[in-house]
Amino acid sequence: MTKLTNRTRTSTRILIAFAALAAAAYAQTDAQKAFNAIKNMPGTWEGKGPDGHAFQVTFKVTAGGSAVQSEILVPNEDMISMFHLDGPNRLLLTHYCAAGNQPRMQASLSPDGKVITFTYVDATNLASPDAGHMQKMVLTMIDDSHHSEEWTFVDHGKEHKEVFDLHRKS
Repeated sequence: MTKLTNRTRTSTRILIAFAALAAAAYAQTDAQKAFNAIKNMPGTWEGKGPDGHAFQVTFKVTAGGSAVQSEILVPNEDMISMFHLDGPNRLLLTHYCAAGNQPRMQASLSPDGKVITFTYVDATNLASPDAGHMQKMVLTMIDDSHHSEEWTFVDHGKEHKEVFDLHRKS
């Protein structure tokens, strides 16, 4: 009877270990959660810039679901940002800026999952480390049809922030 009980205990422990491993395999990292939130944003968003002029931002899932494109449609300054995972633990944004450079930023997710903060990692086509470039972007998910984007541009040590309040159009 004791052998049967030990076998039962061993089998139970093995089943619990497999269940724990399976749960860990299906648990999403913060990077994956943030990317999935961005993947739920396709469509056209509209708002007004700090200068009061109307503008649009479109989000599109592309590349077989491995990237999300955001296009900011501002007269004479259209810009593209691409979001993608770099492994399971790192979400990156590459911003193709009207300034002619391409800063890359890495995401961190707030504990409540509603704020994704992208901070500068590096850039291509940056004339010097002090040259003007996007340094940070904070994406705040307010609800399914409302979000804000706060962009921080740094030029020779001076920061300029712009906040865009956007509502889903389609």
